[in-house]
Amino acid sequence: MSERIAKFIARSGVCSRREAEELIKQQRISVNGAVVETPAFNVDGSEKILLDGEKLPAVAETRLWIYHKPAGLVTTHKDEKGRPTVFDNLPVGLPRVISVGRLDLNSEGLLLLTNNGTLARRLELPSNGWRRRYKVRVHGRLDRAKLAGLEKGCTVDGVVYGAIKAEVDSEQGTNAWLSVTLQEGKNREIRKVMKSLGLEVARLIRVSYGPFQLGSLKKGTVREVPRKVLLEQLGGKFD
Repeated sequence: MSERIAKFIARSGVCSRREAEELIKQQRISVNGAVVETPAFNVDGSEKILLDGEKLPAVAETRLWIYHKPAGLVTTHKDEKGRPTVFDNLPVGLPRVISVGRLDLNSEGLLLLTNNGTLARRLELPSNGWRRRYKVRVHGRLDRAKLAGLEKGCTVDGVVYGAIKAEVDSEQGTNAWLSVTLQEGKNREIRKVMKSLGLEVARLIRVSYGPFQLGSLKKGTVREVPRKVLLEQLGGKFD
């Protein structure tokens, strides 16, 4: 059965589908000796498909891991500023993986990793209805009414954010711990929204992503999601 070449490349674990489309635009992909010029190109896997003249890895069985990201790492394969990355600090033995979404430099906690770019994109989609939960330490004067109002959505600097549920776990002076739940997770969403309320985020820890929980996983380590669990959560189909 044939499929779009970008999807095939993503399933090889080299990169995401979106990144594969960029590789095609850069004319770095060839099929049977001819450079592919459009993502609207189908393959069935029997072809000789090369990236920069090198053969793609064989399409591997889809796998998913939960990684406890420490603060101080950027979620990228190569950082232009030379900062340490998640992928330079993964445990030995993992195949080449990509992340499902990102956590910013100073955020920590649960980060999903997979060897399948198509699965990564699927798990990122807000249409999944999967909620992300965080423990957030903030500094500043809490206004509980404004926190409650975040469930109606808000706009900060022209960016529209969906419903955010923020509950106060503990409060001491101008410091507090919040439990924050959201669905989409735009770039630095929690930090920007809290700043708009006069609150500075001192620590941000993602503790769950949909059905996947951080639990007691130690920083810098990974735990593979059993294939049976992955199948159950994705309706029995993901390859």
